Parts: sequence; C-alpha cells; structure tokens
Amino acid sequence: MISRPTGRATGPYDAAFLPRLQMTLRAAEGPVNEPVSKFGGQPVWLEEAAWPVHPESGEPLVFIGQFRVPGDEVRLAYLFLHEDDRVMGMYPDSGEAVVLLQPGGRVPPFAVIGLPGTKGRSLWRWGDDGETEIPVEWLVDWEPMAPEADAAANCHAEWWRYMRHEGPPVDLPEDDEPEDFLGGTAVLPNGRAWGLEDGCWQFLCQFADRGEEPEDPFFLNFGYGSGFVFVSPDRREGRFLGDCS
Repeated sequence: MISRPTGRATGPYDAAFLPRLQMTLRAAEGPVNEPVSKFGGQPVWLEEAAWPVHPESGEPLVFIGQFRVPGDEVRLAYLFLHEDDRVMGMYPDSGEAVVLLQPGGRVPPFAVIGLPGTKGRSLWRWGDDGETEIPVEWLVDWEPMAPEADAAANCHAEWWRYMRHEGPPVDLPEDDEPEDFLGGTAVLPNGRAWGLEDGCWQFLCQFADRGEEPEDPFFLNFGYGSGFVFVSPDRREGRFLGDCS
C-alpha cells in the first residue's frame, strides 16, 4: 500500500495524502544509493547536489534524511537542519531548517546553498561512551497504520481544529497522540503549524525526537516534540517545522 495525493488539501491542517502510513525503521546493511525514504547516510540526489549552509556562519547544515513524496513521479524531499546546542532548526523560514525537493524543485527564498562540492555531516547517534557521535543510516518502511491508531490521530486533529475555533466541539481524546507517520492530518503538539499558515503548505510526514536512550536509532532534539515536513501543492518547494511539546 502507498499513500496517494488527495487533490483536496488547501492548507497545513488538511489531508494532502491518504491513507496515513506508519513509519518503521530498518537498519541499512550498507550505503543506500536508491531514491527511497531514509534517515542518515548521504542524500541520494536526483539532480545536482545542493547542500544548504547556515545563512550567517556558512556552516553546512546536517543532513537528517530524505522522504519519498507520494505521486506518480519519483520525488524526494531532503531535510537539512542546523544544530544549536543540540536543539535542531525550529523555525520554518530562518534558513536553519531547509527542505529541498527534486527533481524540478525550487530552493526556498531563505535558504543558502553552499558552493559546488559542499558537504556536511549526516544524522548520528551517541556511542557507548555517551560522547562519540556515530553516523547512522536507517531505511524507512511505510506500513498501514493500525485502525485504532489512525482513528486516534484523527481524533487529536479534530480536537485541535476545535481548539483553533475551526470546527465543532469535541472531547479531548484519551488515547496517546500517534507519532512517526506519513499522510493524513498532522498531530501537532501545540495544535498550530506556526509560520506555515499564510500559504497552502501540505503536510507530508512527522517523526518524534529521540536519542537519549542507548537503543535509540539516532539523535534528534526538538525539545521533546516532533518534526514535521510540508510541501507546496505543486511538490516543488518544502518547509520544516519543529514543534516542542
């Protein structure tokens, strides 16, 4: 099963892709060179490499991962973030969080692309000593979300819609908020897509931060929250939002 564009989404709180699919991680046995969804490793560019750098320091951003965009054409959304004292790029238009789409994508107006040959480091995890940073690469498998989890995600989205005064009254859901999925409506910890409400940005996928436990696959710090990837309706431009709980 794959998620497909709905053609009905008008903004960040609508379902741009259905069905909602659960994200599961699988350790890569070697370097991944195919245009598939993954965390870490090196970006598999579909066009010319375009590594973003910090707009002030010029330091290359960290490559977090790449995600297949649903549709007939093979398209990838590449996510790069800046680390500020272990907290990763939180603001959609600061240049510290950049989503690039290929092929035929547009570079966001706030993004700064490094000179040809620019490369930075990629996603990592802590070593056994708690200090060494070890590069990682994990493949992402998309599987049908369990019906009860899918229903819980929809309930949370509807509750937040009510809290934004955009829908009828609903009770606060008792189930936990689902994490790590693609498609459907996003489950934002604070209920709003801050900085993305002035356009038609469409939700692609979200994933929780992690990295404090030895068994965690990689280190991501969104302030005990989640990261969210959005794309434009024409699938040519992207945005990232980090939302702490």
